[in-house]
Amino acid sequence: MLDRLDHALRSRPERPAVLTASRTGAPRVRARCGELADLADAYAAALHARGLRAGDTVGVAVRPGPRALAVLLALWRLGLRGAVLDPGAGPDVLRARLALARPSLVLADAAAQAVAGWARPLARRARLELPDLAGLGGPVATVGPRLPGCAPALDRGAPRPGAGAGAGAGAGAGAAGAADADADAVIVFTSGTTSQPRAVVHTRASLAAGMETVSALFTGAGESAGAGGPGGLGGGGEDRPVLGGTFFVLVPALTRGAPVALPARSPRVLARQLHRLEPADTYLTPPQLRDALAAGARFHGRVWTGSAPAGAELLGRVREAGAARAWGVYALTELFPAAAVEAREKAAYEGPGDLVGAPLPGVAAKTDEDGQLLLSGPAARHRYLGEEPDPWVRTGDRARLDGTGRIVLEGRTKDMVLRRAENIYPGLYEPSLHVPGVELAVLVGVPAGAAAEAAGDERLVAVVQPRRGVAEPQLRAALADPLRRMGSARPDAVVFADVPLAGRSRKPDRAATAALAATRLGAGR
Repeated sequence: MLDRLDHALRSRPERPAVLTASRTGAPRVRARCGELADLADAYAAALHARGLRAGDTVGVAVRPGPRALAVLLALWRLGLRGAVLDPGAGPDVLRARLALARPSLVLADAAAQAVAGWARPLARRARLELPDLAGLGGPVATVGPRLPGCAPALDRGAPRPGAGAGAGAGAGAGAAGAADADADAVIVFTSGTTSQPRAVVHTRASLAAGMETVSALFTGAGESAGAGGPGGLGGGGEDRPVLGGTFFVLVPALTRGAPVALPARSPRVLARQLHRLEPADTYLTPPQLRDALAAGARFHGRVWTGSAPAGAELLGRVREAGAARAWGVYALTELFPAAAVEAREKAAYEGPGDLVGAPLPGVAAKTDEDGQLLLSGPAARHRYLGEEPDPWVRTGDRARLDGTGRIVLEGRTKDMVLRRAENIYPGLYEPSLHVPGVELAVLVGVPAGAAAEAAGDERLVAVVQPRRGVAEPQLRAALADPLRRMGSARPDAVVFADVPLAGRSRKPDRAATAALAATRLGAGR
């Protein structure tokens, strides 16, 4: 599909491709199709000129949008492997991830770089310890506007031999065509620890299969998105925009000729944006949907949500707010997407557990002896970086398959905490909390209020057990720096208490610890 996207961008270069919104919600053209294609050409030529060749790894720390998409197209064309980096994870985690991925080059926009004085006050204000990317090893190049203190800019003036749509438009154009479908395409970090990070590896084949599944899902979603018939991602009605910011929304939509509007960050502006655009298809996370509904948003066409649990009540509210259909999508980093369920089907389900729908075409589902859901299919990740391939994805979710083969979730088996659609893995950060004076420290998830609890949203709480004789103020001071270095995984609260233990091994009892944290926070202690 990325090859078809490249062709679509060049065939109608004047068409709007990526839209943003003004404060009034009015659409603004951020990039046209031809501009995206030209940017991808420039990036491909620059990377080729730096000596990067098929199979090399490039770290990517670029915000979602036109530049990130152009980088992806350039990497795909050259047969390079992209490693997605999140500077907000903190310097220690990022350093470990870079050591595992070993990129030949890191591409980063100015927002991802905290090497300049202008960024540090902003980072401190957000209580984040952002890393100096250039100081973590390996060369860094800036894409987009270069601000003082940033790494040197990627040279967009490099020669572009073989320019033209038929030739692939740029240096190294033949690499993608020659690349093996089983070659690595992207690395996405998930769980693990700072000493042993874990990363999902998708091949060119699995990445392409995932995009095709998304396209087929939207195309076969049923009833028309509006009076003009199916639009946006669903094929036909190609002038109607699609609202969403993820890679799996951008690529299928642009390939079919629909412009993509990036969702406004402000819920009020987002509500105005929805009113002005009347998008054929909208993809927002459950927290974004709840915020938009609170701001009085009205929806149009079809609405899709994922990245966090979406209950029947939330999907029903979206339909009441004007959506023709509202879908919950069950997906993992290891396999996107896996299943989907429409609001009315979910509301009609009366059994225990959370119905997430039937496995999508090509997806196989089963449970192991412990009740954990296992998934497989063409879109499944090939392996974890540094590990042997495994055709079955262990989801960490307890589940069962009902009489019709639909997936019903019954809870999580892993320790992951889900906060506003962000997966936080305690094992990454707990070691850093064991400063002198701390006997034991555990990160747990606590339901974030009644509405959030129904949606599966959690607060992240650090439960810290002081050593005997150590005063709480002393520990708070000692923990200040480690907490700041946790970046976007910084806990919402810290509770000082004895951590409950269980079993012969006397390991921390996470369920009991979460209940203790909820009780303490509820009592205001």
